[in-house]
Amino acid sequence: MKRSPLLALPLALFLLCIAPVGVASASPADQPPFWAPAIPALPPMPTKTAPPSAPPAYLPPSYSGSSPRTHASSPADSTFAHDVSIALRVVERYWSSRIVGFRPVSRIVPYRVDGEVMCGTQPIPTQNAAYCPVGDFIAYDVNWSEHVYQELGDAFVFYLLGHEYGHAIQQRLGINYQFTIYQELQADCFAGAYIGDSIKVGDFTLEDGDLDELKNGLFSVADPEDEPWFQEGAHGSAAQRTGAFFDGYEQSLEACDMPSSYHG
Repeated sequence: MKRSPLLALPLALFLLCIAPVGVASASPADQPPFWAPAIPALPPMPTKTAPPSAPPAYLPPSYSGSSPRTHASSPADSTFAHDVSIALRVVERYWSSRIVGFRPVSRIVPYRVDGEVMCGTQPIPTQNAAYCPVGDFIAYDVNWSEHVYQELGDAFVFYLLGHEYGHAIQQRLGINYQFTIYQELQADCFAGAYIGDSIKVGDFTLEDGDLDELKNGLFSVADPEDEPWFQEGAHGSAAQRTGAFFDGYEQSLEACDMPSSYHG
């Protein structure tokens, strides 16, 4: 994924966004965090309700598989830490232009072992990334994230941060669905909107294969086919997650069920 030279920040600025590990504890009554799915191994290569008989209506995306604007990748600007810093800069620029009075998350917290970072009273497990409303921060497993980065490509980092930032936006706008799958699919749609809209204004451009990386990444974090959609913690099938992401990517926030209180 090719970034605009204006966004090629030094690694030192990224490190300034990283806070020391450790978060103040909270009572068990605190709102639990929205978990990203655990991935044990990579493959080779206003409150809403819905009856249990009505699963989400997301359809597979109209995925083209290529970008009209492609650029050769450059190893010099494709380090994991550098891409995280760029993704953070772009996603915060995006939401600051969409939400009046936007407030960035308090910090980005890397970790390496189970329980190293707590969200209130709950430890954040490895092979994961999560937004924690208790403390308003995003945490990610460094080892897992870098492995995904190497296996799936740099584009997935932009999705991963965009998805977790989407949960922070839900917190700020007071969005709270009854079923977690709706919460997760909306965060996927937010990630797609921020990436698609940022490309349109030139904050970064896609390289050949980036859309394939995003599609493969969404498939890798999908729920098993036999998991009930209404189960607590459900994130969505591969078709639902790619559908939600590319709806946002192609149609912007209009596809993401934004609340009436949103002012963009």
